[in-house]
Amino acid sequence: MLLARLEKNYKKLKPWFDKSKTEAFRLYDKDIPEFPFLIDVYKDFVVVYDKTEFIDDGKNKDLVVLDAVKKLLQLSDEAATQKIILKKRQRQSGLNQYQKIDTKNEHITVLENGFPVLVNLWDYLDTGLFLDHRPMRYFFLKNAKQKRLLNLFCYTGVVSLMAALGGARTVSVDMSGKYLTWAQDNFRLNNLDMDSHRFIEQDALKFLEQACEWPDYKQSFDIIFLDPPTFSNSKEMFSDFEVERDHQKIILDTVKFLKPNGTLYFSTNKRKFKLDATIESDFFVKNTSEKTIPIDCHDQKIHHSFEIRFKKTTT
Repeated sequence: MLLARLEKNYKKLKPWFDKSKTEAFRLYDKDIPEFPFLIDVYKDFVVVYDKTEFIDDGKNKDLVVLDAVKKLLQLSDEAATQKIILKKRQRQSGLNQYQKIDTKNEHITVLENGFPVLVNLWDYLDTGLFLDHRPMRYFFLKNAKQKRLLNLFCYTGVVSLMAALGGARTVSVDMSGKYLTWAQDNFRLNNLDMDSHRFIEQDALKFLEQACEWPDYKQSFDIIFLDPPTFSNSKEMFSDFEVERDHQKIILDTVKFLKPNGTLYFSTNKRKFKLDATIESDFFVKNTSEKTIPIDCHDQKIHHSFEIRFKKTTT
């Protein structure tokens, strides 16, 4: 049953992604209730996330899934141990999803839209590439020419990278020096002129409060991408943050950086998120969640996304 589903998905998705020159995609998204797993392909590697609950412990579902992946890709036992990475994707809060689970410190490159991106498949729960944001990254690749992008909570900077490849000048903000270095490595890998791009190591909440009056930043960005964590009380952050509680303030702080005709692209992974009514009444808001969820993600609540613009004023 599981192998048949994997074969069906692979036959459908692999040609589509080959045509778009993309090597990272979700092969299986909890399709069968008895097997609540995520299976992601990264070129010739596969990352398997076990999302079974405690009640399923001891049923050896990992072994069944790993065996199905091995048969799908026709891997020997030795090759399977090298090419298939199993992770226990438990519920995470704050920045725990970024904590180390291994120490290989090894990166490989995968193509997205024909451009190389660095990923680490072993050391963290996440790999450095959020698959669900692929449509948004493609949008920036095709629509950011001669524009200026601000990317807040930028992680490994792949949104900024695609915008830069599309002709944008970018500013990327994240409190992690390690992830900013990773982002810069992505830029260098694609031979981009680093003088046109800035990487700021700072808590994005603190940046929003401090930089809004800087002459080169106030009302100066055509595009802003804001994808904050669902929750964080990390000691490195300016204050604790919960996206449902705090998104109104962070959006109002962020639009201070936006040009009058610019667009804020806001996204969150909180499953039951509801946008504040004040934001909906004070701005032009378009819910883009449906069109920004990629073909390989069956979970229609994997993220919520919105385009937010200023309303036109009349004198």
